[in-house]
This record gives sequence, C-alpha cells and structure tokens, in this order.
Amino acid sequence: MSTCYVVATPIGNIEDWSSRAIETLKTVDLIFAEDTRHSAKLMQLFNITTPMRSLHDHNETDRIDEILSLLNNNQSIAIISDAGTPLISDPGFKVVRALREHEQKVIPIPGVSALITALSVSGIATDRFSFEGFLPAKSSGRKSKMEILKKDPRTLIFYESSHRIIEMLKDAISIFGETRYAFIGREMTKHYESYLSNTLEELLAHYQEHIDEQRGEYVVVIEGANIDSETSDTIDLNELLVILLAELPLKQAVNIATKITKLSKNHIYQTALTIQNNV
Repeated sequence: MSTCYVVATPIGNIEDWSSRAIETLKTVDLIFAEDTRHSAKLMQLFNITTPMRSLHDHNETDRIDEILSLLNNNQSIAIISDAGTPLISDPGFKVVRALREHEQKVIPIPGVSALITALSVSGIATDRFSFEGFLPAKSSGRKSKMEILKKDPRTLIFYESSHRIIEMLKDAISIFGETRYAFIGREMTKHYESYLSNTLEELLAHYQEHIDEQRGEYVVVIEGANIDSETSDTIDLNELLVILLAELPLKQAVNIATKITKLSKNHIYQTALTIQNNV
C-alpha cells in the first residue's frame, strides 16, 4: 500500500540515525526534502539514491496535489527536514493534514528531536511543557510573545539562532526576570556541543563573555512560572536569601526559602550561589 513516511534525520551526529530510517529512504519512490542540496550530502553518506524534490514554506501548498497523485498511483514517499523530526518548526504540516483528510496512510519513522533532546538533560520539569519554536526576529515581537507566556507554569522551550541569542536572553530577562532558571543546549550532538543551566542573568553573562560560543544553533529551556503560592509573587527571593544567608549555611537557607516561596529548589540554589559569590 502507498504510504507517506515522515522520517527523522540526525541533528548533528550521523550515528544517531536509525537503520529503519535509512532503509525507508532507500525503498520509497520519492523523497521530499526541505533543502535538497543540504540533504543530498546526508544521502550520499548512506548510499541513498532515491530521487528528491523540495518541500519548503514557499511551495508546500503547491506540493499537496502532486503528493496525493503519487500516493493514488501506488507510490510511496518520504518527508524529511534539514535536521531532526520533520514538521517541528519545519514545513510539512499542511501536506500531512491534507493526506489525513484524504485518508492516505501517514507513518512516522521516529528519531532525534532537538526540543526533546534538550529537555531530557535540562534538569527542568518535563511533565508539562510548551514548545514555542522560534520567537519573532524583532525585540518588540519577542517581548510581546514572552509577555503572554510570563505566567505560564509549564516549562517553555524555544529555538534560537546565533545572531539573536544575546538579544533573546536580554528580552527574556526583562520579561521573566533575571533570576528565572533556564538551560541552553548549543550545537547538540555535534563536536562543539555545550550545555549550561543557571539563572537567565548568569547565562547572558556567560555568552557575553565567551564570544566564541555565540555561534551555532540553540535550544533554550526556561522554567515555568510558579503559581502554587500567592506569596511567591510578593516575596523578593533575592532579599529573602540575603537575609537567610547572613544567618544560615547555604543548604539550610535554600531549604527554608524553598518552603516559603514554593519555587524550584534548583532555581533557588543557583540564585543563592550567585548571591553568596557576590558577597
């Protein structure tokens, strides 16, 4: 039976690619790729000679009838993106929606997804999260979007590019506050991969200091807002910790602050360390 396969590709390390994904791309009749020139390099590494056609933001709607025709003629196709799982901040949604409406068979061939890869090692709550993709390019647009998410209790996940990471962090501080806990995965699974977690203020300071790390692709994971306690909005965490640290050891001060504010213990610990180191 003709099938459309949605096939995940590596986000960096080619050894993460499954044999099932490779075999699927070898056996389908046609591959639709976000950028055929980019994907051609990956295909060559695995001796995949299946013909490719482009499927991107500007031609996705036009491709629907073509893909439906192929499937109706008993041919199978695959959809891939430049890296990672297709349709996640990439083209393909309109095609898959149309295929489902026409009762065509659509099968996922799962693999790496940058947002899940980052979340799994972030140390931030994974039970509830919201993937927001790329924020608007202009600061005003970013801030407006962040303002909507400011009180969202879910973990927030964003993609960001090298030429906007500094400005994005500055905007995040202005909306979420400098002590909001966050994690950044940069160039994940690649040779120069790096992973950092700290307050937004400390993360910004790190990237401003380490200019060589202002390049590559980033996934930014930001801890959600705390809404379990009405006092968390009225108590100044920094002020509370300054008072506690003046009288108590770090661990005890963190435990008491966690009980009072109901905020994340990890977040409070990092904030306490920053205060202690600056004293």
